[in-house]
Amino acid sequence: MAVPNLTSILKRILKTPTAPFHEYHVRAEIEALLQDCPNVKLKRDKFGNLIATYKKGKNSSSPTWVLGAHMDHPAFVKKPGSKKAGEWDFLGGVSEELVAQGVKRGLRSKATGAIATWNFPTQISFEKVEATACDDLIGCAVIIATFWELASLNLSTTCHAVFTRAEEVGFLGAWHLAQKWPFGKSDVFLSIETSRPVNGAVMGGGPVVRVGDRLSVFDSEGVSVLMTTAKEQGIRVQRCLLDAGACEATAVQAAGHRAVGISIPLGNYHNLDANKQIAPEFVMMSDVRSLIDLLKALVATRHDGIGERTIRERVEVRMEEYAAHLKASAKLFK
Repeated sequence: MAVPNLTSILKRILKTPTAPFHEYHVRAEIEALLQDCPNVKLKRDKFGNLIATYKKGKNSSSPTWVLGAHMDHPAFVKKPGSKKAGEWDFLGGVSEELVAQGVKRGLRSKATGAIATWNFPTQISFEKVEATACDDLIGCAVIIATFWELASLNLSTTCHAVFTRAEEVGFLGAWHLAQKWPFGKSDVFLSIETSRPVNGAVMGGGPVVRVGDRLSVFDSEGVSVLMTTAKEQGIRVQRCLLDAGACEATAVQAAGHRAVGISIPLGNYHNLDANKQIAPEFVMMSDVRSLIDLLKALVATRHDGIGERTIRERVEVRMEEYAAHLKASAKLFK
């Protein structure tokens, strides 16, 4: 059995065309890459999201993690019901004016069935990854690479992953998943994204543990576990509020499940460079590798084994420690 390396996984995923509601090409590629991965089982839900579970033995991390990445990227799709050739809708958060300028420059690719994308080559070096759609195909590739590394190390743990549809038009796949939540009540969703670095985040500084996004603040204990795991393993990360956009952790959390987010800093978010010209997206390879290392450690580590107490535990310890002071001062409040 040939184990795919990170570069081959990135090439296969990043060269696959995708668009909101038209993620079938990417889903098929993910299935092909994971079908022979030991200890991994795949299934599809009714919305078309792909669910993967790595399970070996009876051990699991605490909490058990659900890694999430979306399979779509802003792109052109044929107008529903239109019988005329060349009638397109552009789906995914870029203004009509900027899209039109890109088309005028000849950057739209030839149609692949019902979709067309921006036409940029995939280039992977030791330092940098550049492609039409890093957001969020990099996230998909990171999960695939993580599962293969777990299998290669023969780690005894349980970890889930979801590859979702239609994120770019409002978290539709993640919302469906959260409504039908097929995991344990205490399992924590971890949105894996590529995001515009803001509020002090920098490219090459390591993956960004997100305190929150533009719409919500994430689970504090989950953020604490991420930061502690990174510290214990010597993995460089950044901790920031990335509020230039929103991610699927917001949707899952709104449906009543614990959720956190982590992002690889992204250049030319949604294919727009500093001059608002259509351009390829890019990430730094060191950030990608660090995120894979962090995820491996995260899903193989019990929370109670890394010296990190919950907020409840911390306060209860302090209440016991200072019980005498509390009792002695109580009469002064009467």
